[in-house]
Amino acid sequence: MSGTRTHCPYCALQCAMTLSTTTADADSVAAPVATVRAGAVTVAGRAFPTNRGGLCKKGWTAAELLVSPDRILEPLLRQVDGTFEPASWSDALDLVAAKLHETRAGFGADAVGVFGGGGLTNEKAYQLGKFTRVALRSSRIDYNGRFCMSSAAAAGNRAFGLDRGLPFRVDELDAADTILILGSNVAQTMPPFIGHLEGARAAGGLVVVDPRRTATARLTDDGAGMHVQPTPGSDLVLLLGLAHIVIAEKLADLDYLEARTTGFDAVRRSVSQWWPTRVQEHTGVPVWQLRELARRLAAGAARGKATGNGTYILTGRGVEQHADGTDTATAAINLSLLLGLVGTTHSGYGTLTGQGNGQGGREHGQKCDQLPGYRKISDPTARAHVAGVWGVDPDSLPGVGLPAVELLSALGEPGGIRCLLVHGSNVVVSAPNADRVRAALKTLDFLVVADFFFSETAVLADVVLPVTQWAEEEGTMTSLEGRVIRRRRAVDAPNGVRSELWIWQELARRLGSAGTFSAQASEVFDELCRASEGGLADYSGLSYALLDTEEPAFWPYPVGSTGTPRLFLDRFAHPDGLARLVAVTARRLGTPAQVGGTLTLITGRLLEHYQSGTQTRRVRELSDAQPDARLQLHPATAEQLGISDEAWVEVSNDRGTVRCRAQVSTDIRLDTVFLPFHFSGDQRANLLTDDETDPISGMPEFKKTTVRVRALVKAGADV
Repeated sequence: MSGTRTHCPYCALQCAMTLSTTTADADSVAAPVATVRAGAVTVAGRAFPTNRGGLCKKGWTAAELLVSPDRILEPLLRQVDGTFEPASWSDALDLVAAKLHETRAGFGADAVGVFGGGGLTNEKAYQLGKFTRVALRSSRIDYNGRFCMSSAAAAGNRAFGLDRGLPFRVDELDAADTILILGSNVAQTMPPFIGHLEGARAAGGLVVVDPRRTATARLTDDGAGMHVQPTPGSDLVLLLGLAHIVIAEKLADLDYLEARTTGFDAVRRSVSQWWPTRVQEHTGVPVWQLRELARRLAAGAARGKATGNGTYILTGRGVEQHADGTDTATAAINLSLLLGLVGTTHSGYGTLTGQGNGQGGREHGQKCDQLPGYRKISDPTARAHVAGVWGVDPDSLPGVGLPAVELLSALGEPGGIRCLLVHGSNVVVSAPNADRVRAALKTLDFLVVADFFFSETAVLADVVLPVTQWAEEEGTMTSLEGRVIRRRRAVDAPNGVRSELWIWQELARRLGSAGTFSAQASEVFDELCRASEGGLADYSGLSYALLDTEEPAFWPYPVGSTGTPRLFLDRFAHPDGLARLVAVTARRLGTPAQVGGTLTLITGRLLEHYQSGTQTRRVRELSDAQPDARLQLHPATAEQLGISDEAWVEVSNDRGTVRCRAQVSTDIRLDTVFLPFHFSGDQRANLLTDDETDPISGMPEFKKTTVRVRALVKAGADV
């Protein structure tokens, strides 16, 4: 038996695992097993600071993805009658290259668009950005991380001058006195993470803000902390109110504010109107709880100075996936700065990255306005540096493109995108206003999808390209704590499957591209490191040789350094070294509608599934546990609407209609319903969500959608 050290293919916690291959009978292996071509692959948890040997259901069953009967094993071309037929790689890539050339020649380079994914390795994310800008000469690239981390990233950049999800190690949370989690259900989205909350729970200091009583919120029971249950979309007001109390009750760290920040006076004035009774009116959170929470956060911060066990504030998608998500994340940062939490050795602020490489995927070129190393594509110095590494003229690089929702809105429009390449994303399920996206994809002249499985987006493609999975490839990922880690090949890919690195190399050659495109992950990583040198996300001191020693590798990691596990200890990334408190205003007030069946929908994840479900819906154990979507609603609301548990319901608005079963539960507010977003067909939650976006980050409004709910048939009956 041989073992390969690698990491889970799912979330950004990037739990460590060992994959062992054996020819023994699968029944003789105790750990979860999936049979593969060479025998069997056994998944075992591995000691690592983030997961300490533990894995969730998704991690334990990940090897089943390697042998799924749904796996695409050769290129597929759409026929005139709409069916797909296999093709050779040569024929498929010749066709793609010809269509790309034809589109660019007839309509300009920006008529070709590229949509990437936060699950791609650093090497693939980097090479995809390079391919788009050098081989295609197009500015039209963005990725599904725009739906995940963009608001937090924008807030971090303007407050600190730099965005890294957690600017400290995950295991530093172990000793925290107080942890405030805003809008994240880590107990289900990344279960091994909850081990790092035990210190705060023991101290009675775990605070969870969520409209639902989630598995994470239940961790606060029995004196372990506090569950705060605001109305959906009122998080910004809640945070402004907490800042008001901190200032009014003289709980702010004035010495820290004077020495390390700027903008305090403007924030003090802006929060003065959010006194506790007014905040209670808009959020539903009682005054006593607001005051108790503010005092607990401040007391934990003060204890941290004496004991080293301070207060941490963590945000997640629940407060960020809004059309005012950047301002909400900024308000959380303001609260952290008022309490003196950021850039110390005892406390901190961070945001919980969701996708496996959500951090690295946004650092090196998939975002429409960025070049490798977190450089701005509009910066002449940045363009010159990266162009030098790529061996092209800086003037040949395109400018700023379109963020994801705008890019998808430009599909098939006059003067818009006529040809689209999709890598590592399933936008028919994951994008907001999903039916509009599906309709737009069908208007394209040409659609290419690279995937392991025949996703809902691949069904619409003209060409489907089968690509390698996590255990079949080399590469690196960057976890939620900014740690760069190695992904190692454990098994050979099926004969007809290729890496995207090879695909882009072949297409670049066919297009006569400038520059060079390697298909070797180690060579691409070395080039990425050179391109990032001197940037905010500097990887220049890293190499596969260093990462293979299992040494901690936290970026920035410039040449000659040993990495940066904790950011901002000496200074922030702005030129003057100071953090910015930024005054923000709550413009989207009002309580959720609750007239008849009109309610507020929030969306989110389940323990068993991940993202659009393209992978997890193909794992039997996970699919059997959660085979379809359920609409969670409160018993009193269900009774009012004549809906019983497990009855079929219709959830609708002007954008679409979802039909699913009801899940009646006291874990949700009376005015709110919840749908998971992992399912397909008429169970897609994103049929209902709005494509209105945050004006700064481009984040869509996922967490506050007005819907109508009604029973499809008489309560208690089936369809």
